[in-house]
Amino acid sequence: MSRLAPNTFVTFCKGMDLSTLSGIFAEAGCPALTSGESSGWVWVTHDATARHGQAVWELARNITGYRYAERVGEPDRVETVFLASTSACDCPHGQNYMVPHCTEHPFQFTHSRGGFEQTYFNFGARRESRRAGGMADLLVRELLDAGIVGRDTPKYDTDPGFNADGTHTVRIIADHFGLPSPPLGLTG
Repeated sequence: MSRLAPNTFVTFCKGMDLSTLSGIFAEAGCPALTSGESSGWVWVTHDATARHGQAVWELARNITGYRYAERVGEPDRVETVFLASTSACDCPHGQNYMVPHCTEHPFQFTHSRGGFEQTYFNFGARRESRRAGGMADLLVRELLDAGIVGRDTPKYDTDPGFNADGTHTVRIIADHFGLPSPPLGLTG
């Protein structure tokens, strides 16, 4: 299973070195709680209960655009995967995938390139069926095969608690992007 520590934001970045990624977050007033690099990815983590939550998830998207091109060299090769172990937004607009969440509840998964979210959604309890972004169906095959989305979801029918916390979804995301395990706590 894949589990993020509770109330954690983790931003994985490919195409940027760790000192640049950490520096950008620190300059924005969001110094990393932890950081590391492995398998071609660098990452920083943040406490999701801190006041800079919106800045963290917006910066995870923005660093893939041309605003930081002078630090990267080839911004079109920068991509990020942002994960949040916060609860899905219970705000009235939180169920609508095309409407941004409130500042306390970012989407739990976003994949960004070129300064835009390519795919974003919340995970667990069938929330993955409400996906959006330029490539909203990027992970649909894996989610269908796992019985997390689609018309035929027998695991939910037999076990109402199946994937309630999104651990199966996080595993699919990690496998799809080849994310390193240290910040995710991956186990067999």
